[in-house]
Amino acid sequence: MHGELEIEVAGERLVLLPHKAAWLPDHATLLIADAHVGKAQSFRRLGVPVPHGTTGETLSRLSSLIEALPARRVVFLGDFLHSAHAHAATTQQALADWRARHRAIELTLVRGNHDQRAGDPPASLDIAIVDEPLLLGGFALCHHPRAQPGGYVLAGHEHPCVSVGNGLDRVRLPCFRFDDALGVLPAFGAFTGMHAVRPEPGRRLYAVLEGERVVALR
Repeated sequence: MHGELEIEVAGERLVLLPHKAAWLPDHATLLIADAHVGKAQSFRRLGVPVPHGTTGETLSRLSSLIEALPARRVVFLGDFLHSAHAHAATTQQALADWRARHRAIELTLVRGNHDQRAGDPPASLDIAIVDEPLLLGGFALCHHPRAQPGGYVLAGHEHPCVSVGNGLDRVRLPCFRFDDALGVLPAFGAFTGMHAVRPEPGRRLYAVLEGERVVALR
């Protein structure tokens, strides 16, 4: 895909995508962290004025990835649904329509903290639901970024970003970060916050220019 960056982690190939997702080519598996489907709906239910259409945008970007890659499986690294309000009829219909387009692909959700509160997705979506860690090759797929004995952890939860530029001309960009025992993916959802991370000895950071390319930071 255009703008991707392939790196080696735990002796395996991992492709960082400018769509804020990661691809494991040797396992035909797409990794998505923190989709937070229904987050805008949840905010509106609380009276907070936020944009419409973010669930559709999130699902559309996911469709584009599935159609562009030879993926057999998508693994959601937690926080697939944002809250119980994500079970609203309009959100669930959008999910049902999306699933109907991609019925052949295997979906797995590694439960995150928001999933615990939101409740599991409807059984009709045919999503396998597991607790962390989910072991795959040399990886332990998780939501929370904490070391696991079963493999190198790939996780979400933190919504990492980096600040680049100088003085007033600075911008925050989503990023991937990789430490000795674990890596963290940026939040995939169209309506999510970000948490700044800093360079540290031994840490690798890769900034995401959304929809364009992934760039290694020195």
